Amino acid sequence: MELRITPRSMVAVGVAGALAAASFVILRPEAPSASSHREAPLIAGDPRNDNTDVYAFTSPDKQDTVTLLANWIPFEEPNGGPNFYFFDVNSRYNIKIDNDGDAKPDVVYQWTFKNVDKRGNSTFLFNNGPVTSLNDPNLLFRQSYTLRKITHRGATVIGTGTVAPSNVGRASMPDYSVLRNQAVDSIKGGGKQFAGQSDEAFFLDLRVFDLLYGGDLSEVGQDTTRGYNVHTLALQVPKKEIALRGNVSRNPVVGVWATTDKWSPKGYVQVSRLGQPLVNEVVVPAGLKDAFNSISPDKDASIPEVVKRVTDPELPKLLEGIYGLKAPKTPRNDLVEIFLTGIAKGNGPINADLNSQTLNKDAGKLRPAEMLRLNMAVPVTANPNRLGVLGGDLQGFPNGRRLGDDVVDIAIQAMAGAAQTGQLVPALAAGDKVDANDQPALSTFPYIPGPSNVAVNRTFSGS
Repeated sequence: MELRITPRSMVAVGVAGALAAASFVILRPEAPSASSHREAPLIAGDPRNDNTDVYAFTSPDKQDTVTLLANWIPFEEPNGGPNFYFFDVNSRYNIKIDNDGDAKPDVVYQWTFKNVDKRGNSTFLFNNGPVTSLNDPNLLFRQSYTLRKITHRGATVIGTGTVAPSNVGRASMPDYSVLRNQAVDSIKGGGKQFAGQSDEAFFLDLRVFDLLYGGDLSEVGQDTTRGYNVHTLALQVPKKEIALRGNVSRNPVVGVWATTDKWSPKGYVQVSRLGQPLVNEVVVPAGLKDAFNSISPDKDASIPEVVKRVTDPELPKLLEGIYGLKAPKTPRNDLVEIFLTGIAKGNGPINADLNSQTLNKDAGKLRPAEMLRLNMAVPVTANPNRLGVLGGDLQGFPNGRRLGDDVVDIAIQAMAGAAQTGQLVPALAAGDKVDANDQPALSTFPYIPGPSNVAVNRTFSGS
């Protein structure tokens, strides 16, 4: 059965359709790893500018809008005071949208930040009493921000706001949810914005780096990121705001990625970039990781060393060497389609239409590039499957990315060759046994759960 998704109509997918989906969408150019946490040598030493994850999905409770989330600052220990976590005031944080397929941004949402620091020489405290609102005088350090929308017509300020502060603890912030709710504001043109601390929603067992889960799959079932926090920038915007020519029905597919531009004596320099999860960690070799973080997607296809790592990826060879699982034959032209062009008939060997910008009626010539691609015409799934399209859920990863999508388990199966058989590889069927985040997603914007204020190592202290 052929799976076909078009901008004008969505066909029902039965069991056979789900199996057809499993035969192609689980192939990805990533490996099981932390999603862009400390993924390159230079950015590992600059956490405020380290973009960790990007999510893009149709808002489940407001389906004429799309939600864009990007996280920064990996592995925030909740009790990491007295100088808690905040965005870099010398940087520009961006979520970028390509809607015509040329791999260049057509819409950019850009945040810049300012500090309001009242501590001076009088105290070391983040706050000197309970904080009950974002403008509470007891909050001695806070950040404000300006949000700009940049298009080919120029830049426009569409929002300003106050960042939800780090969650210091119950005595300092007796009802943190109040502060977080106050940090959700409206923006010009319709939609909402949020900036502030959140739970680390990405879930996985990071012992993958110990010879792929201990060399015998004994090191699984531990959510390594559990209890840590991150800093989130989130938008909920009408779909027409990012669709090509504002026409969602004709042009429903967008490419999404995030970047950080840091100020230097030579001006702003891009130091971090993230689209699809896991790419820079394990597709790009160590010697090219910093360079990958510095370039724009339209440069990807012109770098032979990077393209080769897609057509002849490293991870299947490791799976073969460690577990004896025979690596799929190369070149992996199917990976090229998923990684660089999006999935659509005529782009490569996958005979289906899913999330390539070539599905946009008004798009121009496609430029192969790495980014997270979302078909906004796919309806919200009533009962989401953590395996996304692999589980028959067409709204899930790799068609955008939701907070509950288990991209690690999908990637494990992909690299082991399940996409070429349409069946899970039995030896790896259990994945890393971390199937969901410990904190459920919220039912309303910004969806990503609020931050913890409990130490990650509490289990070792007896508390």
